[in-house]
Amino acid sequence: MRRGVLVALGVLFVGLLGACSTGAYFWQATTGHLQVLNSASRIDTLLAMPNTPAKLRTQLEYIQQIRDFSVAHLGLPDNRSYRSYADLNRPYVVWNVVAAPPDSLTLNTWCFPFTGCISYKGFYKEEDAVKLGNALRNEGLDVAVLGVPAYSTLGFTPDPVLSTFVYFPAGELARLIFHELAHQVVYIANDTMFNESFATAVEELGVNAWLNQAGNAPLRAPYEVFNGRRAAFRLILARAQDDLKVIYSDPVLVEDGSVLQAKAKRLELLRAEYSELKAAWGGWAGYDRFMADDLNNAKLGVSGLYTQHVSAFKALFAHCNSNFPDFYNAVDTLGGRPAVERDTLLLAMRSGDFSQLDFGCSGV
Repeated sequence: MRRGVLVALGVLFVGLLGACSTGAYFWQATTGHLQVLNSASRIDTLLAMPNTPAKLRTQLEYIQQIRDFSVAHLGLPDNRSYRSYADLNRPYVVWNVVAAPPDSLTLNTWCFPFTGCISYKGFYKEEDAVKLGNALRNEGLDVAVLGVPAYSTLGFTPDPVLSTFVYFPAGELARLIFHELAHQVVYIANDTMFNESFATAVEELGVNAWLNQAGNAPLRAPYEVFNGRRAAFRLILARAQDDLKVIYSDPVLVEDGSVLQAKAKRLELLRAEYSELKAAWGGWAGYDRFMADDLNNAKLGVSGLYTQHVSAFKALFAHCNSNFPDFYNAVDTLGGRPAVERDTLLLAMRSGDFSQLDFGCSGV
């Protein structure tokens, strides 16, 4: 069910290897990933050790439950991914560079022989990402350097649990692990939005099912608080994206050269909307970093990659009688269609129209 090699939340190691024409980038990718792997110890070994800190022990026990559930109930791959733990002693595993023109939400891409084209470029050292980001800014682009807590190698190597996310709340751990494992099931080269929307749909469906398990009821309330905040934040970002698309295509604004001024006003409105959300949340500041630094087209463009087709994939899941293996088969078949046809089918599914489908699951 795999096509190509995936880039997930961060930068995929195999994707980085595709950049072998530039020796320094290849070297940092290879050594960076090997250092991550070499830092890992089996979770069951750590749980058997009496000196494992209590807080870490609790989190690793949750992860074992989540991982077992992912295989037994979600049909996700049963392999060594997320069966080990690595302490990296840094806040993020990689830093992604994202760039876009100052008057467009279309992200710059980097193309590699095996991965196809992807919308970000990642580094294991923050200073390397900052260096590229500065160079792109000097070219007049909107740029963001984003620290990411996790990435996937599509199962080509056993992806460990990392210290950069191990202390997430239990529901968020489940989301992340289900998301990354979904990327091991289906990946379509050159279609980041398809891949990320599919994995986001799997994570949302999966975490809801996991929280419904006996004994997990106490975890639901804190998860729903956090998830509600995320949904509200995504909504104001989506509204800003829609408005900016209109601004960037407005012939009057283009003609009189006021596109960037209109953009600045809309970003100020977005900041005001976020301040209102924070007040409603009692001052919770979880998205301050995103809003404070380089709020621009690069950030808004990348934030749309994960959610554009989620509702279509969820509708397809329901159409497949909520059967995960059938759903995966249907998504894999859909991914084999030409890009224009894929987009047409996804749009139809968002509207509840499955009349154009002739593949893949028992609901068809």
